[in-house]
Amino acid sequence: MKHRVVVVGAGFAGLQLVQDLAGADCAITLIDQRNHHLFQPLLYQVATTLLATSEIAWPIRRVLRGRPEVVTLLARVTGVDRDAGQVVLDNGDRIPFDTLVLATGARHAYFGHDEWEADAPGLKTLEDATTIRRHLLLAFERAELAHDPAERDANLTFAIIGGGPTGVELAGIVADLAHRVLPREFRRIDTRTARIMLIEAGPRVLPVFPQGLSDYAAAALQRRGVQVLTGQPVTGISARDVTIGESPVPCRTVIWAAGVQASPAAEWLGAPADRAGRVMVDAHLTLPGDPRILVLGDTAHVEADGKPVPGLAPAAKQQGRYAAALIKARLAGKPFPKPFRYVHQGNLATIGRNAAVIDLGRIRMTGWLAWWIWGIAHVYFLIGVRSRLAVAISWLWSFLSRQNPARLITQKDTARRR
Repeated sequence: MKHRVVVVGAGFAGLQLVQDLAGADCAITLIDQRNHHLFQPLLYQVATTLLATSEIAWPIRRVLRGRPEVVTLLARVTGVDRDAGQVVLDNGDRIPFDTLVLATGARHAYFGHDEWEADAPGLKTLEDATTIRRHLLLAFERAELAHDPAERDANLTFAIIGGGPTGVELAGIVADLAHRVLPREFRRIDTRTARIMLIEAGPRVLPVFPQGLSDYAAAALQRRGVQVLTGQPVTGISARDVTIGESPVPCRTVIWAAGVQASPAAEWLGAPADRAGRVMVDAHLTLPGDPRILVLGDTAHVEADGKPVPGLAPAAKQQGRYAAALIKARLAGKPFPKPFRYVHQGNLATIGRNAAVIDLGRIRMTGWLAWWIWGIAHVYFLIGVRSRLAVAISWLWSFLSRQNPARLITQKDTARRR
């Protein structure tokens, strides 16, 4: 019987591993609770009307249609029976494994205030993105209908919580939407009066970037009309307002980009985890004391140079490649490869049209050139020629026409109705 590899999660790490195991003498079962692989770095562009969902997501079965040794299951994992060597699914099925790879990603973290999620959706899935897009567009429509100036202003107030790359990128495009795209389309309101707040509890935005790039990003956002509030934690969120420190601000649209927590993989395994819930793994990305189990991506606590490896797509893909090499060595009866070594490829963030920051270590860039390099890099990492062309054409159309093409209000709210 062939060696049975079960992979839970079809994100960057899990899919990279499955692709790199092509030709290996093993039977692979890939389990995910969604039927698509998602390019998360561009998810915020779906939320802010720049891209359609089909441009950044691909059906898993289509991606792996040429791999007969891979069985894909649309299911939710509820546990792992390590003694029996089985993965437990929500329908009661048990999938046996010889090697288990957990790459289940991360979810939103509300720092002990899970009740905020209903009024401040985060951005991790396509459902999150379309929900946020709906909220954004409906806010302008409700402002157009409002007769009370206070209600109109509340609908035109947008709070984005978290000053990391996701928060900065969201704030920049929401500002472009309000100030550049929509002004000629509304008659009773001036969308340029919208108040966009980027709220960061720490001392500066983009804290993983050098101080100079962080300062550039804050200044670029302010030039676009974004109110950058640093050193001011959010203490309350409701359907009517957001409380910054002790001051409530009437606001109907709040977006959470402040923190993440790992999936419950550590609970499934009964394994030690860090404060964010990430499983503590050894230098080979395996569970200490149980080399059958590998943990990758946002699910794993991996250190490089004494610091945790960041939760970035390149890091997850590197772990997927390493794990595939380790499994191949195991199947061939060879020694494990050298311990995993993360190679940092830099940090990139876009602030809006013709503005971005790039930190490649010794090379640091800002402005329009950084913006073009950021775009080229993201198009390159998309799956397939069709997706690269579709995204490039959407961006080119938006750049030339100053319009965002994906501005349809569809579906019902997946979060609580306001």
